[in-house]
Amino acid sequence: MKKFLVLGVLFILPIVAYLFFASGIHNFAKLPIIEKEIPELDFTEEVKFKDKITVLGFLGTTIERDGGDLFNLNQKIFKTFREFDDFQFVYLVPETIDEAELKSVVDEMSLLVDMSNWFFIRTTQQDIDDTFQSLKSPYSLLNDGGSPYIFIIDKSRSLRGRDDDEDYGVLYGYDSSDIAELANKMKDDVKIILAEYRLALKKNNSDRKI
Repeated sequence: MKKFLVLGVLFILPIVAYLFFASGIHNFAKLPIIEKEIPELDFTEEVKFKDKITVLGFLGTTIERDGGDLFNLNQKIFKTFREFDDFQFVYLVPETIDEAELKSVVDEMSLLVDMSNWFFIRTTQQDIDDTFQSLKSPYSLLNDGGSPYIFIIDKSRSLRGRDDDEDYGVLYGYDSSDIAELANKMKDDVKIILAEYRLALKKNNSDRKI
């Protein structure tokens, strides 16, 4: 009986392990490209999409939405990946925003984590509308000019997401007011795209040595 048990473990365990990792194909595949050639942020010199992995958001004039979007992102996403120099958070902000209120929120967040790779870009609502529309997502901006949805833009200015999501089919962006979505989907997807670029960098370095 012990012999059969040992043989069973030896044969079954690898199969179970394979099925486990196969079911997590998102963890090993490239994150799908949803839209290409997202326009560069030409209205600002402070930050650019090119050569950066960007989490793009649209703050609107309602800085602290229901659910505490910014704090959710800071804790669930940015805090985990802040050590990557080419990873940045960019929020487009209407010129009419209350700067004192925004500064107060940023200062409070700064007590929890280094905010040096967070950027809040004040610009016209037209620039914000144009950038949002360029993503070609099914979402719409709210009346305050912002959105709870945030987006992953890669170094080549392509929108990344999921093309086979179990809930939405095509997942363009992530609801920052939904902690479960941030923790279970976006965090996983950010890991994938960072791993993708790390592997590409290692391959390039290896090729140079050869």
